[in-house]
Amino acid sequence: MDTLAAANLEPRQSTATGPIASVADLAVTFVQREKRIAAVNGVSFDLAPGEVLTILGESGSGKSITLRALVGSLPAHAEVSGRIRIAGHDLLAMDPTERRRLRGPVIAMVFQEPMSALDPVFTIGEQIAETILAHDNGTTHAAAMRRARGLLEMVAIPSAERRLNNYPHEMSGGMRQRAMIALALACQPSILLADEPTTALDATVQIQILLLLRELQAKLGMSVIFVTHDVGVAAEIADRVAVMYGGRFVETGSAEDVMKERRHPYTEGLLASTVHGGMRGKKLEMIGGHPPDPSDLPPGCAFAPRCRYAVERCWRVDPPAVAVGDTRIVRCIRALSATV
Repeated sequence: MDTLAAANLEPRQSTATGPIASVADLAVTFVQREKRIAAVNGVSFDLAPGEVLTILGESGSGKSITLRALVGSLPAHAEVSGRIRIAGHDLLAMDPTERRRLRGPVIAMVFQEPMSALDPVFTIGEQIAETILAHDNGTTHAAAMRRARGLLEMVAIPSAERRLNNYPHEMSGGMRQRAMIALALACQPSILLADEPTTALDATVQIQILLLLRELQAKLGMSVIFVTHDVGVAAEIADRVAVMYGGRFVETGSAEDVMKERRHPYTEGLLASTVHGGMRGKKLEMIGGHPPDPSDLPPGCAFAPRCRYAVERCWRVDPPAVAVGDTRIVRCIRALSATV
């Protein structure tokens, strides 16, 4: 039997001409006593139907917070501003109950550590079935369990019938991550958010999960936002890459363009500090210094303290986003100088 049919899923036929998601000037600030932590600072992007956008950057750059803002799962002390439109819905204008209804059928998330995201006291089958029943009132529990089995088969979990009755701790890390993907896809969302879903896995399982996500994305016609700090992972899965630093996108463009012709010094540093074939006997470069403290961001360009090209103006001027060609955007005064 076709695995999509067994999971009661079918390829999404999109007739939309505009973006499936549009984010403008998104800012997220956490307020803690006397401290304000600016985690995301004016992020803007569009996501096309069926596109895979990878957000690439070091830990603490604001990648995961951006995803949590999109799915509406930030804590109460987070201040969120800007605009988030997903599938025609203005998320920041909706109340929490309305936003919860979108999780599953419209937008879903695969978390970095499934052992924390999955409930340890319920079986995998019951957790998937619960999600299906919450969004499909006409489905019986037996039918939801059959769909759950089909979803496990779809993500290539062997002996799916038996695995339905497994608890999360009874499965390996790779199997838990596949189950997490099945859970996220249970209601066939238009947009799948993946928050470093391969970080805790060994290299062989990691590539299996990446290939699985790419295959399912193509079969189902989903849009995907994939967060990673790994340049190799970004190159493997992305259609478009957004490089994030200090809570901002400092460079965006097609995966091929960004990997071959980096325009921002931070992107250059990330690629230079990545191990790849042909480096035997060569010294691995590194980006000096540390990422900025989001509670005390420096004036001017946030990357200036670590940038080999920084000049006096970099410490004073907050570089605007500059269009470089038709598809590239770079936030650097060197790019600004090259376009005038």
